[in-house]
Amino acid sequence: MTSEAVRRVQSGNPWEETFGFARAVAAGDRVLVAGTTAFRGDVLYGEGDPYEQARVAFTGALEAIAEFGLGPGSVIRTRMHLAHSRDVDAVGRAHKEFFDAVRPAATLLVVEGFIDPRVLVSVELEAYRGHSEGAAQS
Repeated sequence: MTSEAVRRVQSGNPWEETFGFARAVAAGDRVLVAGTTAFRGDVLYGEGDPYEQARVAFTGALEAIAEFGLGPGSVIRTRMHLAHSRDVDAVGRAHKEFFDAVRPAATLLVVEGFIDPRVLVSVELEAYRGHSEGAAQS
């Protein structure tokens, strides 16, 4: 795969620069979105609320694939990382609101923690850039 076949987008998150990564990378027919939290700049939205953090994180991840002209209908895989097992239902409810009609392959894991202890949820997406009806629709 040539470098021309790979495109990267940044979200402006300071950790992208610090750690040297892109928010999303398109390679061939796939777009991969890195772990996305409820941080917008230096502000954490939904502090203490896993449902709201999941909603903000999914919105940020979907904004990343929108840079490639894609929407929720293009999502084929989601990964959700939670700080606490008690938050499974809240995060699952947020996931369903975004992806109920799409039904991507999904993985939900409980992890030991995040860089910032106020973060309760991190999400990743994988989207397909093939030609399918509704790929860019919500």
